[in-house]
Amino acid sequence: MKPGTSRAQRTVWIVIGVAVLAMVLTMVIASMVQADKQETLAVDAGGAQVVREDSRIISQAPQEKAVLVEFLDFECEACRAAKPFVDDLKEEYGQNLTIVARYFPLPGHMNSMNAALAVEAAAQQGQFVPMLDRMYETQADWGEASESKAEVFRDFAQELGLDMVTFDAAVADPQTRERIERDVADGTALQVTGTPTFFLDGELVDVATLEEFRSVIADSVE
Repeated sequence: MKPGTSRAQRTVWIVIGVAVLAMVLTMVIASMVQADKQETLAVDAGGAQVVREDSRIISQAPQEKAVLVEFLDFECEACRAAKPFVDDLKEEYGQNLTIVARYFPLPGHMNSMNAALAVEAAAQQGQFVPMLDRMYETQADWGEASESKAEVFRDFAQELGLDMVTFDAAVADPQTRERIERDVADGTALQVTGTPTFFLDGELVDVATLEEFRSVIADSVE
């Protein structure tokens, strides 16, 4: 400030200085808020997903118009009961409907994780659907057991002609379990509490009857 500046002028300069400081502070705060929003969006974008690029596919539609995702547990009787219906959907709408499975072993089932590990290990050798089918076909024999049925599932792998060294390594590999647990984490974040739970094009399927379910699928692929 130049010598000889009057008190009034000094007051004006002070007011201007305070205003500029306030404006700078406002801009800094706004920038921080925007950064927080961007960080939140980034977290959301990388958070729970109904389906991921590496999710296991039951049936890939050659002319896909809709995607049905099932969170399932191989020891779940309701999942086994739903399988014929899912197979019917695959048969009827398979040209346009892709069907995806997400692992969701429930903690109350002794062998649901063991089964998921075996299915995922089989999937790594290109035998996802055959092993999935085998689990449901035999569920009545091993379901609700109080002891591990991992050896039974290993027998299934042998029957499918899998490379057993590779299969055993996959079952024991922590990354196999981590993949299953990522499905569980997604399901939990999406408020999946039981199995089977279905999502169609990212939206929870909330219907009272199979007829309503079929109608929703039909509408989605028109």
